[in-house]
Amino acid sequence: MTAIALTIAGSDSGGGAGIQADLKTFAFHRVHGTSALTCITAQNTLGVERVESLSPEMVRAQIDAVVGDLGVQAVKTGMLFSSEIIEVVAEAIERWRLISLVVDPVMVSRVGAKLIDDRAIDSLFNSLIPLASIVTPNRYEAQLLSGIEINDFETMKAAAEIIFQKSATPVLVKGGGMKGRLRGVDIYFDGQEWETFQTRSVETNNTHGTGCTLSAAIAANLALGDDLKIAVKKAKDYVTNALEHSLAIGSGTGPVGHFYRLKALN
Repeated sequence: MTAIALTIAGSDSGGGAGIQADLKTFAFHRVHGTSALTCITAQNTLGVERVESLSPEMVRAQIDAVVGDLGVQAVKTGMLFSSEIIEVVAEAIERWRLISLVVDPVMVSRVGAKLIDDRAIDSLFNSLIPLASIVTPNRYEAQLLSGIEINDFETMKAAAEIIFQKSATPVLVKGGGMKGRLRGVDIYFDGQEWETFQTRSVETNNTHGTGCTLSAAIAANLALGDDLKIAVKKAKDYVTNALEHSLAIGSGTGPVGHFYRLKALN
């Protein structure tokens, strides 16, 4: 059987993040990728210049078209843009009884810039995250979801515990935005077990799309039948390799190298 995954997220015209990163990640893992667009961005390695949202009805129609015909073994969400879209996505997840849901709560960039309003954050936390198999906030998103400031390993753990207590959803707090030895250290908590995921450190300025890529890789591994912690570990390894082969393109922050293995064929 061909594994199929669905990404519900925004488009990155520069090809480094969003559904473009998700579909590349699915393809690398030999998972057939499908998509439901939530918004369209005009962006490149220097930043986002313009954003336009699709209607909630169009988002629902895309999900229904894909799931109703193809079926999916895993789903990931990224930029959902508005409370209205989040509610539509949550309703579709429940109606289709979709499992293996990875929520990348795209609310705040890795440098701390807020991307959605408070109403959308409330909808994300109350309607969508409780349906997920795992939620993968970065440092700043974890601060918003937990209500505490994160400065060190202990506050990362405290935030993960608070988020789990509020949602009953396993949490992976990502350390990409941390400093020093904690940079790139991710903390997992599922209500019973703690796990720290750490790989070799990669020095590169080309890190665009790492969060999207990680959550998409987790979803791809779940679609292939891995259990959750194995899916996370494999995804972390994949992102590390993609960072080691990141692309120095454009005048700003380039993307990771999703198809790094193809370089060996040259």
